[in-house]
Amino acid sequence: MLNIDDPAEIDNTPAIWRLGFRPFFLGGAVVAALYIPLWLMGWFTPQYSLFNSEFWANVVPLWWHPHEMLFGFAMAIVCGFLLTAVQAWTNQPTIKGRSLIVTFVCWLIARLTLLLPMNIPLVVPALFDSLFLGFSAFALWRCIYPVKQWRNIGFPILLVVALVVNLASYYALFQRDFSLSTQLWQGMIWWLALVITIVGGRVIPFFTAMRIQQPKPDPISVLENTLLLLMGLMFIQAITHWLPKGVEQVLLAVAGGLHFIRFARWQAHKTLKEPMLWSLHLAYVSLPITLILMAINIDNEYAYRTLLHLFAVGGIAALCLSMISRVSLGHTSRNIYQGPNMAFAFLSIALAAIFRAIMPLLMPEHTQMWLWIAGMFWFIGFGLFVWFYAPILTRPRLDGRPG
Repeated sequence: MLNIDDPAEIDNTPAIWRLGFRPFFLGGAVVAALYIPLWLMGWFTPQYSLFNSEFWANVVPLWWHPHEMLFGFAMAIVCGFLLTAVQAWTNQPTIKGRSLIVTFVCWLIARLTLLLPMNIPLVVPALFDSLFLGFSAFALWRCIYPVKQWRNIGFPILLVVALVVNLASYYALFQRDFSLSTQLWQGMIWWLALVITIVGGRVIPFFTAMRIQQPKPDPISVLENTLLLLMGLMFIQAITHWLPKGVEQVLLAVAGGLHFIRFARWQAHKTLKEPMLWSLHLAYVSLPITLILMAINIDNEYAYRTLLHLFAVGGIAALCLSMISRVSLGHTSRNIYQGPNMAFAFLSIALAAIFRAIMPLLMPEHTQMWLWIAGMFWFIGFGLFVWFYAPILTRPRLDGRPG
């Protein structure tokens, strides 16, 4: 079997390009930290913003914000994680060096061309976004298919699905069909929920059991498979609206209840002394909470859409921050539980979720203030990651091994 981690091997590749987590975690976190303040300034104080009405020659701000949070920030983290984890799953070498640079530059060009104050054809960012996702999917396939590891074959397929949805989002922008783009954004939130259901179900109970030194609860096959089916249906329903509201309400409620049952088996109460653990549990539990609250508010369109941010911020973003903090330490040969203290950063994202999704429902007359407060906590959370982890991600492993 190929030795992909030979300590005798001398790797002259600059550290930032040695594994996918390095550039994509750092790039995704920088985008996260900067884009929310830029969005708030552009939306509420355009007279003081770099992005005034004349700036957006071709890209509509209401489209740019959700697109970049999903395909700019979240997808960078997802791909960075998968491109790193697939090597451990398959014992096959994943992309690094020039291949990784090309993949990352495609992601970066898509971000920049959506921000330039000129009428750039939408085919340009659409092309580079597609190349980024396509290269990532192919890199996963090259590792998974040769060893016939069918358990993980769904990940490159999911990235291809995301590629198609992203192209559809560019088409919606070109046609100025913002009803379609809204459906696509909601669909991608459930796409990410599906990924979290798969990956979170593997790593959260495993990490917890390892740290508290107790057996990991065995997965319940019926529960796991039902959740995958339900989250897949939620993705399809968000894009197509093919089911009546009553059926969607049942799907939301059942999925929320099953996620709660799953979460209850992971012994979250035993992780309160470890920010690297309780942050994972806190992020995951936002999914069933969101599902239940959305089921209750199925007929309130404002509440329904606002509650999506509870999971988008408190679940997706929070889990991204927790995982990139953990993975960055583990894959640079540092002690996961003796790294930078990220407790305040994790709490900041949780507070951002509350101020973004809950407070506007409780006190809607102060919505603008809540959004600014949420943006402040968001910036603190990801800003702390960039501050603490940029040196870690741009330097070689402490043990001298490749990666």
